[in-house]
Amino acid sequence: MNQMNMNIIKNHYVRTVLLFSSLFVFATVIHAQQVIKLWEGNPPNSNELTGEIVIRNDGASISNVTVPDLTIYLPEKAKRTGMAVVICPGGGYSGLAFDHEGVMVAKWLNKEGIAAFILKYRMPNKHKEVPLSDAHQAIRHVRENAAMYDINPSKIGICGFSAGGHLASTASTHFATSGTSTRPDFSILFYPVITMTDLTHGGSRNNLLGENPSKTDIYRYSNEKQVNVNTPPAILLLSDDDKAVVPENGIAYYEALKRNDIPAALYIFPSGGHGWGFRENYPYHKQMTELLSEWLKTM
Repeated sequence: MNQMNMNIIKNHYVRTVLLFSSLFVFATVIHAQQVIKLWEGNPPNSNELTGEIVIRNDGASISNVTVPDLTIYLPEKAKRTGMAVVICPGGGYSGLAFDHEGVMVAKWLNKEGIAAFILKYRMPNKHKEVPLSDAHQAIRHVRENAAMYDINPSKIGICGFSAGGHLASTASTHFATSGTSTRPDFSILFYPVITMTDLTHGGSRNNLLGENPSKTDIYRYSNEKQVNVNTPPAILLLSDDDKAVVPENGIAYYEALKRNDIPAALYIFPSGGHGWGFRENYPYHKQMTELLSEWLKTM
């Protein structure tokens, strides 16, 4: 074999090795935790905030969120169910409890064979349309890339905690079906803010709608009033002794679902207060996860 042929074979071998190496690296990244930009360019709206503070360790919290993104957790291939959940941590629409209402949730969902996408959504700063546009874009991204993530585009749910529960219920009652649908297929709501009436969480309402919201905005963002026959099924998990977001919020949403014949489950635990998330020291953590696991199987 002459030198020219040997060089051709050698170059072909090198290109093949590099190609397979690149594919391996891509596969490794896509099946592990990764963070991606939510919007390809600038978001369509602004919250006029600056000075974002991000801490993703030791009780991870994020405040003044101005740059939205998705943190992706994909389950082991052998466990995959084809389901996915977009997670909206709480924080009164002023910050995000990214750890116990985000990362811990994602890891548990992965054990259940469910892909998880933690949404770092922008704080409204009284620009009420901002968080919802991020939630819509997150659902849109997951649905449009379902094949890449190995999920079923008709099994994409949304999960929210406290003010994140308000965002999740808003996404479940204010969605677009033209183009890529932004309707979630199911909702998981932990001690959610639902209403903007007197039973609301004052801080969440002020941050979303301002200190003197109009009657129109109060009605539009009181999600118990926005439920209809197209609202997705939901499970609600509350504490009876929650003083921060009174359980009447979740109860009102459940009752609205039932009036519209939407499948729903409501569990009110005797104690726990507010904000327990997926911390294992929550007294009813085991019961809560068992109930949630069984309900998800019905979806």
